Amino acid sequence: MSIKQQLLDRLNNRQAKVGIVGLGYVGLPLAVEFAEAGFTVIGLDIAKDKVDLLNRGESYILDIPAERLKPLIDSGRFCATTDYEDLRQADTISICVPTPLRKTKDPDMSYIINSVDAIAQICREGMLVVLESTTYPGTTEEIIVPKLAHNGFRVGENVFVAFSPERIDPSNPQYGVRNTPKVVGGISPACTEVTVALYSTAVDTVIPVSSPTSAEMVKLLENTFRAVNIGLVNEMALMCDKLDIDVWEVIRAASSKPFGFMPFYPGPGLGGHCIPVDPHYLSWKLKTLNYTARFIELASEINTSMPMYVMDKITDALNDDGKAVRNSKIVVLGVAYKRDVNDVRESPALDILTLLEEKGAQVVYHDPYVERVRLEGTAVMTSTPYSQELLENADCVVIITDHTSFDYQHILDHSKLLVDTRNATPPRTGKARVVPL
Repeated sequence: MSIKQQLLDRLNNRQAKVGIVGLGYVGLPLAVEFAEAGFTVIGLDIAKDKVDLLNRGESYILDIPAERLKPLIDSGRFCATTDYEDLRQADTISICVPTPLRKTKDPDMSYIINSVDAIAQICREGMLVVLESTTYPGTTEEIIVPKLAHNGFRVGENVFVAFSPERIDPSNPQYGVRNTPKVVGGISPACTEVTVALYSTAVDTVIPVSSPTSAEMVKLLENTFRAVNIGLVNEMALMCDKLDIDVWEVIRAASSKPFGFMPFYPGPGLGGHCIPVDPHYLSWKLKTLNYTARFIELASEINTSMPMYVMDKITDALNDDGKAVRNSKIVVLGVAYKRDVNDVRESPALDILTLLEEKGAQVVYHDPYVERVRLEGTAVMTSTPYSQELLENADCVVIITDHTSFDYQHILDHSKLLVDTRNATPPRTGKARVVPL
């Protein structure tokens, strides 16, 4: 029996052991889904405190409640470790590590490279290695394959390599790992076949493509599509402001068209681990080929300018009340990058808080999901408890993240001035003078 068939058999009868590297918003939900599908799953993370929490059955990911995790820990279906040696027994390893940008907007590949280097030391015959981390087209073939093709390993024959982009949308109540289609692209047809067999056990729909490079490009297209369209609607908001038009009314009316239009919404800036970052991976790669990704560059310019635009809105609103930003009491509501999550990566709220502090405002924030944040060049800022007094004492309240737990009528009733960057308050009425984005 061929090595490929042996792996397929182990996958089909759930005897294979599944490894997951990186137990964050992507890796932990994937690990839980595989464990619930009947596999024994070994999750690895370099953060010992996270590993200890997981092995106690406690979750730090909002989408994975402890009630779902603990039975898997107790039954031995899932365990967490910080030691790559524990992955030596795994038949498959999915890499779900961060891929941030450097300050120069170049890809920071260190997490991927460190993970693959460690996996190469424990790789064995018949193992499948799948990269899920978003990256530039060519990464799987240029970086992962050479690192694994050693000690007689032949990719596609006795080891298997593929790329399958993660599509996790934190806090999405409708789509999770199971019902979000999974794209896979293997180095060879055999690699694609075993990767499809793996993910078909935990995902309802698996879509194979011709190569890892195509799969890498799929993910970049998805997030570049969103970044460019958000950049467009953010610029539409800037233009509507100059024309004294309600951009939200325009979007609502345009959305009535049943074909040829998809609504996107303006906001204080882009945040999260994907949309502000991923298009730059594609832009960087194209620069190495002497090509400028003009849409990406322009959308980034507009989207990264939005925190300053919000700052101008706050400044003008306070001026209308005869007040300066300096020494004004300002309350920011919500610092997570999107509603109902505790993730502040790339959140525009951090830029806005920094700008307000630089202008001398007495600024505090409240976020029910985020206990503390660290601003660049400053000490840690801690969430202030929400209260009627907090609102009434503020010269200006700013909604940055529209958490569903916020009582917007209460906010309107007890604020004097409210800058609403998310259109969270219309059509309510209250005491506050509301300044839209």
